Amino acid sequence: MTDATIFAISLGITLLGLVISWGVYRRRGAASGLRGAAWSLVPVAATMTGVTAFFVDLATFSPAKWGGAAIAAVAVVLYLASGVMLSRRAGAAPGKAVQDGAASGGGRERKAASGGRAPKGAVEPAKGAADPEMAEIEEILRNRGIK
Repeated sequence: MTDATIFAISLGITLLGLVISWGVYRRRGAASGLRGAAWSLVPVAATMTGVTAFFVDLATFSPAKWGGAAIAAVAVVLYLASGVMLSRRAGAAPGKAVQDGAASGGGRERKAASGGRAPKGAVEPAKGAADPEMAEIEEILRNRGIK
């Protein structure tokens, strides 16, 4: 295919998408219409940057181009995996900070800062327990009359 043919097809797809986006704008509002317009501009942008020509040429087997496509796919998978790993680490960090604060006496500092009273719903650790989690469990059992 020639560059002019690819550009004409991409321009047609873009114009069709913009017309549909105008209808979406009238029915669903500006945010939906703008999102449709953004997606509608992708074919022309891809043609002007040469991405479309790459995919047209990719249909013919070229080991270098298929290797590049495979490397790009690996890069996307690695990026997504790192995002999942970072979100899990971010979710675990506050819990770890709370446990570290309780182990280092952070609970006593918060108690002193609040005027000597524990926050509402807080369970005071049992005097004999070394582990704060076990102290909380023992306190719950004691309140229920089990221990």
